[in-house]
Amino acid sequence: MNAGAPARRWKPYPAYKDSGVEWLGKVPEQWKVLKLKHIVKVNLSNVDKKTNEGEENVKLCNYIDVYYNDCITPDLDFMQATASANQIDRFALREGDVIITKDSESWEDIAVPAYVPADLNGVICGYHLAHIRPNYSHINGEYLFWSLCAPRLNHQFRVEAHGITRFGLGKDCIDNSLFLVPPINEQKSIASFLDRQTAHLDALISKKERLIDLLEEKRAALISRAVTKGLDPDVRMKDFGVEWLGEVPDHWNLKKLKYAAVFFGGGTPSKDIIEYWSGNIPWVSPKDMKSELINDAEDHINEEAVKNSATVVIDSGAVIIVARSGILKHTIPVAINIRPLALNQDMKAMVPKAILKSDYLAYVIRGYQSALLVEWRKAGATVESIEHELLVNTFFPLPTLSEQHAIASFLDRETARIDALISKVREGIEKLREYRAGLISAAVTGKIDVREAVSGFQAHSDKL
Repeated sequence: MNAGAPARRWKPYPAYKDSGVEWLGKVPEQWKVLKLKHIVKVNLSNVDKKTNEGEENVKLCNYIDVYYNDCITPDLDFMQATASANQIDRFALREGDVIITKDSESWEDIAVPAYVPADLNGVICGYHLAHIRPNYSHINGEYLFWSLCAPRLNHQFRVEAHGITRFGLGKDCIDNSLFLVPPINEQKSIASFLDRQTAHLDALISKKERLIDLLEEKRAALISRAVTKGLDPDVRMKDFGVEWLGEVPDHWNLKKLKYAAVFFGGGTPSKDIIEYWSGNIPWVSPKDMKSELINDAEDHINEEAVKNSATVVIDSGAVIIVARSGILKHTIPVAINIRPLALNQDMKAMVPKAILKSDYLAYVIRGYQSALLVEWRKAGATVESIEHELLVNTFFPLPTLSEQHAIASFLDRETARIDALISKVREGIEKLREYRAGLISAAVTGKIDVREAVSGFQAHSDKL
């Protein structure tokens, strides 16, 4: 299944004409190509999140409400704010309205749309968004929403977004964007077709995402059991009094982590000395923790940078964790470096002593992330970070070296099987998403004629 599949499944229109726009190519002969300003009214919202005395209380539809939802509905958790009477009049959300993101840190997140299927009394469009109200004699709001979802049409906003660290759209760019405008009844047919087809595809994607969740839960349970119960189901167990561990095999030892590993932090060489950043030593920061094995980093430094900063070169075979980051609310990124590297100050390296194997230690952390986050984070801290003293004084299970090796080898095999299944399911999700995007683009650019499909569906529904 790929993006070209819709054009093979559905029939084309009987006749086409040249659109006069190179990137649009040919379009159905009854369709028009119009600038958006001729079929809608665009207003860029200036309603911020503040509460000002003398203004009316309102609910604010914000950037994240639009970014994460196709439809803006009353059940969303809107922010409370205030607005002037003029702002309420201009930015009130009414049935058929479309909202798009006009500012973003990434140009790929420009012009993300959401549709308003019904009046939302007391809710207005907030800052960083553009409020679009269709002229209903020319354009159907839901059809416009689907057009904005089409990568081919949406791309014109991305290339026009200006900025360096933050990108934004001006009103002129939105007003002068080009859209394909079929007859109004045909727009409604296309919107109805896409509602039905994408709902089916979204349901399939949701099922596959749930399967990934179940596989990841199975993976975590497999790890946590193996690293604290061992591989022998008949072994005698004992409770050593460590709450997060529970019972472990009777013959295992428990030691504070500081007696089983040596710890290293990191640092940042001066950014003002350009030469420091032209070496071949990987300098790892949280953004590089994308795999369970680390072989490289986005940034590199030289030996002089190491000598003149707080960072050190860590030999291969250490367990690397993120020690300070917002991601620590939910998980502890952990990996093993397979080449020497340096760390920034948000990272920590644990170099096991002779009684501990790196891969076993990494698996323990992966298997008990939630419990260890509780153990290692300082109560009441405003910054998500792992406290060094709490980390080094944590009691860890220590099987014999041969058992550590056997457990790690077992988990390597079993997690590889689960990871392969997860990867296959993710590939399926990606293909469904590609097909979904291709279907939307094909429908709103006239590459496929869905009128018969809609009339057939309506006739079938009437019989039920």
